[in-house]
Amino acid sequence: MTNQNTSIVTSIDNLILQSTNPFDNYRSVNFWRSQQQAEPVVESIHTETISTVTDTLAQVAGDRTTRTLLLEGDPGSGKTYLLGRLKKTLNDKAFFAYISPFPQSNRIWWHILRYTVDSLVQIPAGQKDSQLMLWLKSLSVFTKRTLKERLMQDNFWEGLTSDRQKFIKYLKKNYHNAAIYNPDSFFGVLHDLINPKKYDLACEWLRGDDLSEESLKELGVKSSINTEEAACETLANFGRIATETQPIVLCFDQLESIARLANGFPDLQTLFSAATKIHDDYQNFLVIISITTDTWRQNETYVDQSHKDRIDIKTRLKPITLTDAKSILLTRLHFLHSQANPLPASNIYPINQQYLLEQFPRGKTNPREVLIFGREVIQAYKEWLVAGGIGTFKPVVQDKGDRSKLVASFKLKWIDELTKAQKQVTKLNQQSSPELIQMLQEALSVLEMEDIKSPFLKATKFANYSLSYKLPGKYETLGIVWTEDQNMTTFFHVMEACKKAIDRKSCQILYLIRDSKLGNSNNKGYKVYTQIFNGFHHRQIQPKIASVHSLVAYYELVKDAREGDLIIGNEAINLKKLKEITLESKVLEECYLLEQLQGRNIKTSPPLTPVKELLLNTVATQSFLGRQTLIKNATDYFPNVEETQINQLIEELCQEGRVQIVDPHAKPKSQLICLVVASK
Repeated sequence: MTNQNTSIVTSIDNLILQSTNPFDNYRSVNFWRSQQQAEPVVESIHTETISTVTDTLAQVAGDRTTRTLLLEGDPGSGKTYLLGRLKKTLNDKAFFAYISPFPQSNRIWWHILRYTVDSLVQIPAGQKDSQLMLWLKSLSVFTKRTLKERLMQDNFWEGLTSDRQKFIKYLKKNYHNAAIYNPDSFFGVLHDLINPKKYDLACEWLRGDDLSEESLKELGVKSSINTEEAACETLANFGRIATETQPIVLCFDQLESIARLANGFPDLQTLFSAATKIHDDYQNFLVIISITTDTWRQNETYVDQSHKDRIDIKTRLKPITLTDAKSILLTRLHFLHSQANPLPASNIYPINQQYLLEQFPRGKTNPREVLIFGREVIQAYKEWLVAGGIGTFKPVVQDKGDRSKLVASFKLKWIDELTKAQKQVTKLNQQSSPELIQMLQEALSVLEMEDIKSPFLKATKFANYSLSYKLPGKYETLGIVWTEDQNMTTFFHVMEACKKAIDRKSCQILYLIRDSKLGNSNNKGYKVYTQIFNGFHHRQIQPKIASVHSLVAYYELVKDAREGDLIIGNEAINLKKLKEITLESKVLEECYLLEQLQGRNIKTSPPLTPVKELLLNTVATQSFLGRQTLIKNATDYFPNVEETQINQLIEELCQEGRVQIVDPHAKPKSQLICLVVASK
């Protein structure tokens, strides 16, 4: 009897019923943002492209000559996923940087430097040091010492790095022919990377943060990297001194979200102009530009031929075969199959070759379509099993018009995106002011604010720190300026720009969003600030980090929607539909900053607790789910919540008539949970 029960519990059908759908995750993101996620890999897919990139990287490593590679592919072909796969495969041969879409064309070099350093401070799998420290320690001046140096000083590294001026002098001597830009500051900050107490501050300087006067003094530098020339040359320094280190790979992705031209098209000319500069003047870089095939075809005429001539290699992600599709299904189903007793006859059960042929009669498809198909089959199979498994199972495409399931799926995706943001964004100034304004603009458009315009502070260096908008049905123009720059001189100039905008009556109410310090009565910027924000009309809002998490999470979804890569449930969601479902799901109602900018409390009804809502939405999207699987999902997202508390919430949902236990007399580990639906 015991063996029979074990067989029932571990049968593949029972495991499918109890588990979440193994095809739920379609999405790939910034490979440093999701590096902790272990995604199954099908080695046979896109092997030509991977081989091309591998060979090109080897050429760069061999002759230190920078090369540019254009990676094309249709939505769903796996471009972003491939970048992550390349990083995972080749991270022992190169340092990888993911460059997010730049929000303003006139500061592209500052943006590239910022994201390069942000990537270099990441720690690769299997390493203890960050990419930046691995790069620093691999410089030839430290690894290729003369015999005399080794004999005279065994602790060469320790002796050199203990003395800042000695370190600077040594590097200047060894790289005197390399035309290093701003060598005293650059080498001095590299030295500060070795000091754990100064490491974070040194990284902030390298990424181009506008540091306070106190921080600059602590680093022993006169100024921050505050011009495009300085950013461009500082980035070039990484190649100038790295004559024998591994190459740096710059990956440009999601180009539908880069700054736009006046005609509304993406500013590819500025991007490819920067790529040409890197190609011609930098050493030891590989530039990979990932772009959708349609975007390239529609916009390549706006790119000068001289820039297109600098593309050394073009590679396109081709459709995959049904053999590859079967391999994708196998990798996703493997975890369930490995637990089954007895093992299923087919390694892609409950899917079979005939289903694939019927779904993809041309014999070609793309990875995303395979994942969507797999999800639909599993969902249909669950419902067939619960209905009694009568007759022969035939996969039925799920109804994409079920709005409640779509909203539930979106809420789960939102929690996942928000969790990623919470882990990655730990400081308010982690995103630049132009990026924060861009994210805020997208969120305000969801909340149906009117006449949203950026910039608001026109014809100033800080134009992209600002926007203006109107509340629905109102005539007043509201201005927003967001700056977290630490430097008080910069703060003064921002306040002066605000004062001039108010004097011109560009807005009726001005919001300053700032959590950083304001200075004191001795600072000129503080004096102007007190004149403007005296408590009578204009307001300062101190944002909470949770608000930035919400803005970052939503903007990640926006970028996917623009690329045609946002899938919710079984549907591809464009930007218009994303706005609709975001508003309907009310996920932005908990954002303190957005609440303040609307001038009212936007919560319409007491929401379910986050854990309780997660439980409900998980059941809604899975049709049927094992109680223990549901509990595990909840503890994955909310590790501080006890299992007894989660069980109590499940009971509450049952009592409220939202979910029901299919087999209430079974042991808890064997119970299935589903939504309560009206009788047909």
